[in-house]
Amino acid sequence: MTVETPVRISPLDGWQHTFERLPDGLDIRELPFLTQLSLRVQPGSPAARAVEDTLGITLPGPSRADMSGEVKALWLGPDEWLLVAPPDRGQDLVTRLRTAIGDAFATVTDVSAQRTTLALSGHLTREVLARGCAIDLDPRVTPVGSCLTTLLAQAGVTLVVRGVAASSVWLLVRSSFASYVASWLVDACTEYRGGS
Repeated sequence: MTVETPVRISPLDGWQHTFERLPDGLDIRELPFLTQLSLRVQPGSPAARAVEDTLGITLPGPSRADMSGEVKALWLGPDEWLLVAPPDRGQDLVTRLRTAIGDAFATVTDVSAQRTTLALSGHLTREVLARGCAIDLDPRVTPVGSCLTTLLAQAGVTLVVRGVAASSVWLLVRSSFASYVASWLVDACTEYRGGS
């Protein structure tokens, strides 16, 4: 009996060709299939410390992200974080975290299929995002490591500033809105294409 591995299709399959036609100054790539775990835990509790010890990180505070290690921690709410890791790490991480937490009150849920990630970089990133997002991406307001849940062109996104002057940003968007957000980003670049 042969067991077939299911084929995973990215929400933005086929968009890379379109992204390659963007103007100089903006690069967009999808980072498909990243492991994404929803962590609900009381900050400072024994369970939170167990998670931090297991991952070798400190869970970030409000509107912040820890992007330094292999497992990134994005603050989503007072007792909620999104843990982002390379693809296919979900089962291992869930097992390790649940073991570390033990009987303490906390939840770890694999939500990898819920969102995809767009990585934007280049000097036009801030200008393009400003066309559909109310977040002020000035580095004095949203420095590197900022993590904000907001709307981009009326679609909910989690925006993580990864580079100075918002020249490098992650947009985590629900898979069902990914094509819409990709289309909007391409359209928002129209004036920067120089007639191409």
